Amino acid sequence: MNKAEIINDNFSFLFEKELLEKMIDVGKVIQVKKDDFLMDIGQEMTFMPLIISGSIKVFRTDDDGDDYILYFIEGGDTCAMTLNCCMRGAKSEIKAIAETDTELLLIPIHKLEDWLHFKSWRTFVFGSFNNRFTEMLEAVDSLAFMNMNERVLKYLKDKVIANKDESLSITHNIISLELNTSRVVISRILKKLELDGEIQLLRNKIIVLNF
Repeated sequence: MNKAEIINDNFSFLFEKELLEKMIDVGKVIQVKKDDFLMDIGQEMTFMPLIISGSIKVFRTDDDGDDYILYFIEGGDTCAMTLNCCMRGAKSEIKAIAETDTELLLIPIHKLEDWLHFKSWRTFVFGSFNNRFTEMLEAVDSLAFMNMNERVLKYLKDKVIANKDESLSITHNIISLELNTSRVVISRILKKLELDGEIQLLRNKIIVLNF
């Protein structure tokens, strides 16, 4: 499909015809592979990404250099942290990595404000802020109030949603890195979750059962 077909097929339910035509004029469609870096801390913001297909995971880094996963972004959405940086003309405060092979529509950042007179664009932008704010509160609650067993199970279920697959090809080491804990702790917790009937452990694969 050409760019116009891709944009119309994926965003016509969100935006009016005039705005879709503007997206076709200025937008750029790209494909990235699983685990590709899309954005890093301190990177200058030149575009805002709209997810066409696939998913992206977003991390925040603390003062000690440790990464904490904030949320996943899926098809038809964008990153509120990116929107916030775009509106302030600031550099990126997050890391964004492709969770799966992903197709993106890149919109020049100055269009964020230029298009605010479109009702559908305002609804999309403010809706994305609201959704990501809720997810960030959940991430904070997870760190503050959940024990590690609960955090691991929530993380796995979030990954199932992002990947649209209850079978996750993932290692214990990757989970430990994304949850900022040790591999030994993760392995113990996964075994407990398997005994509880929540997951099934296979070689480099986890099947989430109660979802």
